[in-house]
Amino acid sequence: MEEKIIKIIDEHIRPALERDGGGIEYRGMDGNNVKVALQGACRGCPSAQITLQMGVLRALQAEIPEITGIIPE
Repeated sequence: MEEKIIKIIDEHIRPALERDGGGIEYRGMDGNNVKVALQGACRGCPSAQITLQMGVLRALQAEIPEITGIIPE
């Protein structure tokens, strides 16, 4: 599952965040929750939580329905 998560982040999520001056780093799993760290402009953005829940989580769940949440680090 981790290889698929990394591929989704690398191919779909990271490019979208980089267009806005941000980034994302995969940090591992905790059960069915994915741990990530936002970087760059995304790190201190007031909309970071929305980005994680509505963008990152939805993108991952579209391909891997078993994922239940995102844990920001």
